[in-house]
Amino acid sequence: MRRLSLWLRSHPMVGDTALVLVLTILDMAWKNPKWDVTDANFYSVGALLTVPLIVRRRQPMVAAGLIVFAEVLRIFTHPVDMDYRIGEFGIPIMLYTLAVYSNRTASCGFALAIMLVNFAILLRFPEPGPPAWSVFSWFAAPSFAWLLGEIVAARRALNEEAVQRLLLLELERDQQAKIAVAQERTRIARELHDVVAHAVSVMVVQADGASYMIKDKPELAERSLKTISATGRQALNELRRLLGVLRTTDEHDPELTPQPSAGQVEELVAKVRAVGLPVQLELRGDLDELPAGIGLGVYRIVQESLTNTIKHGGAGVRAIVRVYRGADAVQVQVLDSGSSSPGSPGPELVSGGNGLIGMQERASVFGGELEAGPRPNGGWQVFARLPLTNRAAGS
Repeated sequence: MRRLSLWLRSHPMVGDTALVLVLTILDMAWKNPKWDVTDANFYSVGALLTVPLIVRRRQPMVAAGLIVFAEVLRIFTHPVDMDYRIGEFGIPIMLYTLAVYSNRTASCGFALAIMLVNFAILLRFPEPGPPAWSVFSWFAAPSFAWLLGEIVAARRALNEEAVQRLLLLELERDQQAKIAVAQERTRIARELHDVVAHAVSVMVVQADGASYMIKDKPELAERSLKTISATGRQALNELRRLLGVLRTTDEHDPELTPQPSAGQVEELVAKVRAVGLPVQLELRGDLDELPAGIGLGVYRIVQESLTNTIKHGGAGVRAIVRVYRGADAVQVQVLDSGSSSPGSPGPELVSGGNGLIGMQERASVFGGELEAGPRPNGGWQVFARLPLTNRAAGS
């Protein structure tokens, strides 16, 4: 039964045609042989009263106009003593249709036109027949049809509004999913850049040093090769964890998400010193208790800054790393005495690398700020401030 209802709803003209056939058959069977009306007039008016209902949903105004025209013809073609005919049940049906599928102005206009026609019938036929039947046919049935149409129209409007809201919610959900995917891709790209760039830079520097010392100082070359091996293994472990993030369906899996923290900055600096870059480290405040996201940001900013120093600082470069935790923010400062002359753009700005962009993104995620540029007396400096309060980016 439900399938039939759904099918009829998707094919409205089928149901309307069946309705027209039923009304037409009953209207013809209701004809009284005593009525002084020709068959042509009777059947033509009956057809105009019922057949337009076939297109009542697609062309409601056309169907309503034809029914009003049929009622006008009825005044001049039917006898004065003729009672209400079955085909005129198309009038309340049409009134219901206008209330549901058209607008209130159209339904009011149709109702007014029918009232005027009924008034003309009363003037032509002062004794319309049983009062109860007249009240039902002229007032009760149209009023009920109109009221029912208003109720159905209101429900349809509410359903349509609910559907639109669901569509908007689905659209918003899809947009949020796309944004989340884009953010995750950016995060993974940032992690890949930090891991690979740092590891490869260390390995290249160590390999160059080993190639120079392999004949004269083989023990130093051996140490460099061990550093290359250890750095490569660490990079492979980080890459495996990142690939695990791409494969896993649980984004909160701590085993698959790379989570270095600010407390590991000292370990990072020790590894950089082992490479051959003298680094002075100054830590202040409890960095181990920082939120995981901010701790990761601090670690990556220091890592990227030292990587750039190794890559672009030149011979004899030295670096200073300062990480201070205050009451409301963490400040990170990395200075080096690299080869940049005063006022010259830094290597990251010249090469268009993604390191500076990645550091700025990390700072902006937590509503912080990052400044990077050449120092007045030569070298390069990076300064970042990450607030510890819940402040959205860009606020």
